[in-house]
Amino acid sequence: MKFLRGPSDYSQEPPRHPSLIINSQEPFNAEPSRSALISSSYVTPVDLFYKRNHGPVPIVDDIERFNISTFKPSKCQISNNIYSAKKKISNKISLTSTTYLLHIYQCAGNRRTAMSKVKTVKGVGWDVCAIGNAIWGGAKLADVLELVGIPNLASITPLGGKHVEFISVDKCKEENGGPYKASIPLIQATTSDSEVILAYEMNGEPLNRDHGYPLRVIVPGVIGARSVKWLDSINIIAEECQGFFMQKDYKMFPPKISWENIDWSTRRPQMDFPVQSVICSLEDVTQVKPGKITAHGYAVSGGGRGIERVDVSFDGGKTWVEASRYQKTGIPYVADDKSNDKWAWVLFEAEAEISENTEIVAKAVDIAANVQPENVEYIWNLRGILNTSWHRIHIHTEHLDN
Repeated sequence: MKFLRGPSDYSQEPPRHPSLIINSQEPFNAEPSRSALISSSYVTPVDLFYKRNHGPVPIVDDIERFNISTFKPSKCQISNNIYSAKKKISNKISLTSTTYLLHIYQCAGNRRTAMSKVKTVKGVGWDVCAIGNAIWGGAKLADVLELVGIPNLASITPLGGKHVEFISVDKCKEENGGPYKASIPLIQATTSDSEVILAYEMNGEPLNRDHGYPLRVIVPGVIGARSVKWLDSINIIAEECQGFFMQKDYKMFPPKISWENIDWSTRRPQMDFPVQSVICSLEDVTQVKPGKITAHGYAVSGGGRGIERVDVSFDGGKTWVEASRYQKTGIPYVADDKSNDKWAWVLFEAEAEISENTEIVAKAVDIAANVQPENVEYIWNLRGILNTSWHRIHIHTEHLDN
């Protein structure tokens, strides 16, 4: 009997914060406003964290009897009930302590709406807030796998397993009513420094339903599509997951590819997200009185790469100033310092005097010298993922009362 199930309709959806901007009602997809995202705190409140769903939100019928299973490539069960949903690890992994990880979680479709303005793309429209910074609590996946016989730093098992597959219980139309699923390489799962965790807490509280209650995986530095919610089983498999969202979605194609000539097999599933920065203190078109203006936002890069700098221009890219960067207020941020939150976002701020209409532009550079592309046209793709082009704000000062 399943004690965690994916319903077939939307009649039992959880409550959500009324201030969220709804981009899709069924399935429910919503994001906070720009100002709410960065003004609340360095850690995004759960209620204001964006919601990304591909079907009705699953329901737990009996939390006391919920369990997940782990399987070897032969599909022989090697561990059952490896997780007790009462915020403790079961006796099979009782030596695994809770790990707390401050991690930015970003949808690959963040900023899709802007990309679609160039040429229509397919997918849920998102402004710039399909992202959030949360403290996730759970067990390191590497520790769990070691306790069921897979050593740390393993890239292949004796039976040929090279990938770890995560299977949910939700029902997705893209999977013909089947569950959402994704995978990561085994070496990533078994490397402690990758800090992949099986999470059951978010910001110090049990996960809520929208965010994967009672158990989900969190894969730091990788697009949100690989951090599967509502875990039902974990498989060790020889080839990467063959699910829809690994093989026919979330792949990066060049602008020339259309729905008429696409060949999904020619591209690998997207994992790390590129360097990104966004101004959240201003809307795309903002009217202001002449005077001082502040550009405040976030910057982030995948793979745990720190933010080396954020450049802001208040004259459309003619001249640039380097924004101040920080994670925690009052503590200087140095991109490669071990005291920083490796997987979290970096907030930035810059200000200038504005006297006429202008364009404010932001672009970030990470510690590998990766920089955002200047124009969205260069990275347009038919699924509208990974819009990391320079973020532009149009400022109008005319026709304002003194």
